[in-house]
Amino acid sequence: MGKKTPDFISTTNACKLCRPLGAVLAFRGVAGAVPYLHGSQGCATYMRRYIISHFNEPIDIASSSLGEKNAIYGGGPNLMLGLQNVTAKYRPALIGIATTCLTETIGDDLNLLLAQYRREFIGDDDSAPLLIRVSTPSYAGSHMEGFHGAVMALVEQLAAPAESDSVSGQAMPTEAGINLFPGLVSPADLRLLKDILAEFNLPATILPDFSDTLDGPALEDYPLIPPGGTEIAAIAGMGRAAVSIEFGRTIPDNLSAAGWLAAQRGVSRKQLGLPLGLRETDRLMELLAQLAASRSAPTGCEESPTSAQPALPPRQAAARGRLLDAMVDGHKYLAGKRALVYGEEDLVVGLSSLLAELGIRPVLCASGGKSGKLAAAIGEVTGELLPAGSSPEVYEDCDFFDIAERARQLKPDLIIGHSKGYSLARELAIPLIRLGFPIHDRLGGQRILHLGYQGAQQLFDTIVNTLIAHKQDSSPVGYSYM
Repeated sequence: MGKKTPDFISTTNACKLCRPLGAVLAFRGVAGAVPYLHGSQGCATYMRRYIISHFNEPIDIASSSLGEKNAIYGGGPNLMLGLQNVTAKYRPALIGIATTCLTETIGDDLNLLLAQYRREFIGDDDSAPLLIRVSTPSYAGSHMEGFHGAVMALVEQLAAPAESDSVSGQAMPTEAGINLFPGLVSPADLRLLKDILAEFNLPATILPDFSDTLDGPALEDYPLIPPGGTEIAAIAGMGRAAVSIEFGRTIPDNLSAAGWLAAQRGVSRKQLGLPLGLRETDRLMELLAQLAASRSAPTGCEESPTSAQPALPPRQAAARGRLLDAMVDGHKYLAGKRALVYGEEDLVVGLSSLLAELGIRPVLCASGGKSGKLAAAIGEVTGELLPAGSSPEVYEDCDFFDIAERARQLKPDLIIGHSKGYSLARELAIPLIRLGFPIHDRLGGQRILHLGYQGAQQLFDTIVNTLIAHKQDSSPVGYSYM
């Protein structure tokens, strides 16, 4: 089953967030950047609330603070003044400017306004911040379109051709590494990916990288711009990389930064699913091993097609072995269970793959995204793992009214997704395992590890123990030994 066709017109409880919110998260992963919303103050306040609640970190989001008058006469003057104020107060290296529903609806020409701003207020000033623009009306997509759109904008507007110098004036790397576009994962996931790349001795530019900017240490003084993030010079050099790795089976082609680099800069594109679970992580490790072998081969030499692939780094091989051992140990607690999964499309695909590996049948996979690729992607990762005739129902572009209505009929054993599913889990009296974004009613959403063998291990333990605890708490007599 593909997209759910509702018998109502309005959205009652969206299974997605607004597009500019995703852009804010992406810009937060760039060193020295300040996210800026060209819209009303309420939009920035709403997004700050969501981000702070999940990451438990302060975040400043600048705004043009448009009011009723601007809806008639346009927001250009407010944009000019806001950019001057942000530049004076924060001294940023980059301002990431995302539009909102208001400015898109009234028709503000952001390209024209920024060109005027550069002429009047920047000129030849090399110390002025870079201005990166992205169109993010909420009525045209979810937070994931905003996220990918901002990443795409950064690459389009900063990545120089291979023969050029960095647009930032800084030296570009002399040795080509790889680009990694991980998507909207947790800071813990980003730190794990860095460790894995280091184990393979692969230099990489990860975009965006909010592993520090959205999960930093306690500091005595509040920094206006937190340290960390992808360096602008590294983004400028992404057109010189050997290859781009992009996580995501459902990213629209027009929002693929790796696809743009392939078409415009000649950088080879490798697209994988989120490395969530055993098989999807194996695919990533195989690709990294191939890239590491190619990098270590003598110049002008190619590996023989029959040569053995390099072994996994010792830590990864051990983590994979522990995961397999755990899957054997816990299979009896999971076999035959039924799950409802919802959230961002690529997270739903990855979780569906993991659940099928564990012996859990995903009976309903739902997302507010509408790439048109979700059903096919889920079929691709679960087809060999699920019994014939047991493919999950897949709802795209749906809301929680759709999800709840079908869940009451399917009667799953557990629900997996972010905090918005709590009311449904409470109604059905089944466990909710909180993953993804946003998590508002628990602590540590930014530290949840999803990816790699280590992430699969943590998710496995969480799922097994949640089901055991639910059965134990529901027992009329109780027990303390399995």
